[in-house]
Amino acid sequence: MPGLTRISFRHLIVVLALPLCVAGQVLRADDLMDNGDIGPGGDLGDPPVFLMTTPNGQRAIISQDGQTNEALIKQNGQSLLGQIVQAGSAQEAWILQEGIDQIAMINQQGYGNEASISQSGSGNRAQINQNGSGNRASIEQNGAGLRSSVSQIGNGQRVEVRQIQ
Repeated sequence: MPGLTRISFRHLIVVLALPLCVAGQVLRADDLMDNGDIGPGGDLGDPPVFLMTTPNGQRAIISQDGQTNEALIKQNGQSLLGQIVQAGSAQEAWILQEGIDQIAMINQQGYGNEASISQSGSGNRAQINQNGSGNRASIEQNGAGLRSSVSQIGNGQRVEVRQIQ
């Protein structure tokens, strides 16, 4: 009879534990239906978006969809916004911001594009849009209230903008 007691005890544990396991799976499945906690984008099929906000108003957003893309945002100051969006492969982008009230955005679609924005000062705005392959663009701003926008559509284009006060 001791063997029968052990089998009954094991069955009892399985019977009691099974509803807990199933309930846990249901809760997790329900949680997956509400994707608000995943972050910006909100769906599992969306490209990952990395968002970082610091206490002094620095905001860095990187969204990548594709392979071997590289992105970097470095910020030192207050009220800074840096955003990089990459769709495609083998693209490189970086943003360096120092100062107050700066906005820099890079959007890349295609293959092998390179872009960089460097801002120092206050109230500067810069944007680079690339759609194609093998494009290179850079914007350097050093001063106050500077504005620059570059759009490259096609392949193998090169542009360099320097604004210094």
